[in-house]
Amino acid sequence: MSMSEGEERLTLVSGLKWVDEVITNAPYEVNEQFMNILFNDYKIDYIIHGDDPCLLPDGTDAYASAKKAGRYKQIKRTEGVSSTDIVGRILSSLRGSEMDNGSANASVNEQHQNQENTLAKTGGSVKSHLSNFLPTSRRIVQFSNGKGPGPNARVVYIDGAFDLFHAGHVEILRSARQLGDFLLVGIHSDQTLSEHRGSHPIMNLHERSLSVLACRYVDEVIIGAPREVTQDMITTFNISLVVHGTVSESSPNDEIDPYAVPKSMGIFQIVASPKLITSASVAKKIIDNLEAYRIIDRFVL
Repeated sequence: MSMSEGEERLTLVSGLKWVDEVITNAPYEVNEQFMNILFNDYKIDYIIHGDDPCLLPDGTDAYASAKKAGRYKQIKRTEGVSSTDIVGRILSSLRGSEMDNGSANASVNEQHQNQENTLAKTGGSVKSHLSNFLPTSRRIVQFSNGKGPGPNARVVYIDGAFDLFHAGHVEILRSARQLGDFLLVGIHSDQTLSEHRGSHPIMNLHERSLSVLACRYVDEVIIGAPREVTQDMITTFNISLVVHGTVSESSPNDEIDPYAVPKSMGIFQIVASPKLITSASVAKKIIDNLEAYRIIDRFVL
């Protein structure tokens, strides 16, 4: 079950700083025919995958041919985070918000139970709204560029939640990076987002920070950035331009303009968001896909 559309996944993967080239329409099973293409046309040395099993409908290993040819290497998966875990958090968050709003009823509870049963069949569960991901300083260093801006660099600043990092985030970060030499991204804390939006983000601060750092257009992040861009921030980080996209999940009833200072300095710019995607729309799509999976599974059974 895919969590996002093919085009969106292509944008996401292409935007990763460690990716050099993307092969579209790759088969799920790495058979001998596809291996010949990889080895001969793309000059690939090894085929690598995580330590989670990848099985075909008949129960056989999708990477059996690569293993037989001695061209397969396995890497350890990141602990505490997975697609099924994130889906479970979305379901938990959805249920929590409906309970808070007093909109839960028998039919809604039944729908949630069906979704949770479907998730269980894919190996997931709705245990908690909390993340099990444990960041370390070594992991942050692995994601960081480790370089600061040059002496005369034009530093561009953009901030946000960047929850459920998606193709829309990649595109707006690409647009922001094109306006300067160094892109600094502020990631708001879980508490700041909870107070501002009335709900917790699906992914915690460190998960969101690493997701943004993994983007090839980002040079540095501020982990737990304040909502208001202050004069002190602008001076400390030598910010030349503060930008904000046209697609936002901010509350329209803000009493305080978080960009009042850069606006007064004439260094604020609105940048058109290339894609009309939000974290909420991504979450809805995931839930809809889970429901479609449940319906298909019901008819197959």
